[in-house]
Amino acid sequence: MTGPAVLALCASPSTTSTTQRVLDDLVTPRLSRLGLRVTPLALRPLPADALVRGDAGHPALASAAGRLEHADGVVIGTPVHKASFTGLLKVFLDLLPRNALAGKVVLPLATAHDPRHGPLLMRGLEPVLASMRAARVAPLCCLTSGDLGGTDGSGTPALDEAVDGFARMLRDPAHTTGVSYRRQMSLRHR
Repeated sequence: MTGPAVLALCASPSTTSTTQRVLDDLVTPRLSRLGLRVTPLALRPLPADALVRGDAGHPALASAAGRLEHADGVVIGTPVHKASFTGLLKVFLDLLPRNALAGKVVLPLATAHDPRHGPLLMRGLEPVLASMRAARVAPLCCLTSGDLGGTDGSGTPALDEAVDGFARMLRDPAHTTGVSYRRQMSLRHR
């Protein structure tokens, strides 16, 4: 029996990406050990001209969107750029249908120089995920270079906890680590 399908999306524009390394070397192996099927998706190799034009019919972009459509959960990995997520992530999300995250569990994962940037990133990302109808969003895992100093291939306690919580959310819809966006938004507007 196979577990839920996860898309490990890397939104780093860098060729030497810490975010990509975290996804490939720490997140994907841990999710696989937990019985989840993980498919990587790096946005950097996608054709920039098609992304900027919003050409959702371009074969490479249609393939990427199809991988997202078939996933039960998505790990969105992004470096923090100017206290927000990357423009690469924004243009990719903009070309997807409004309900592209409907029924999906999302784990936001950020790599940053300063951990104080994580909440700033989420201020911009939360409304985007809500508008795309994400079913549940796990708490942000924000890692700094200091968190990733080890060379033994193990994650940090915060990363391990985030990944394990995400896996539980995928397997058990009643697990309460994350918050439904409909519920979260209703609480904010009271």
